[in-house]
Amino acid sequence: MTDLPDHPVSSRRNLSADEEEERSSTGFRPGGTKRWWIAAGVLITIAALTATWFGISATRGISWGQAGVKVVNDRQVDVTFDVVDQRDRPVRCTLVAYDVKHATVGRVSVELPPSSHSSTRYTRSVRTVTQAVTGEVTHCELR
Repeated sequence: MTDLPDHPVSSRRNLSADEEEERSSTGFRPGGTKRWWIAAGVLITIAALTATWFGISATRGISWGQAGVKVVNDRQVDVTFDVVDQRDRPVRCTLVAYDVKHATVGRVSVELPPSSHSSTRYTRSVRTVTQAVTGEVTHCELR
């Protein structure tokens, strides 16, 4: 009828005693490689997150904040401001003076020297075409 054997035949090869001993002496264990893949994945994830954090923190630009304004006369306003994270590099800032109607009456671009301090305070003058009531820093950039 059929040529099937009386007992089931395994498709797995029976290992000899020498092969069994070799596998156990080399540290081969089923599932051991899975742990290595998991560990490698965790380490790669940590490395990627660390690189991302350093990349983002390195691209942070400088910041600035208003500290005060003094109307000196009809043709000049002194603007006092702080520059943060200058990193020992020169900076260029734009200062603008405004009149009572919020119209721009003066603008100047100032070059600031390098500073190693975390925050440095500067006071610079803006010449105006008519009397100003206030002034501000509108932009700063590393040079």
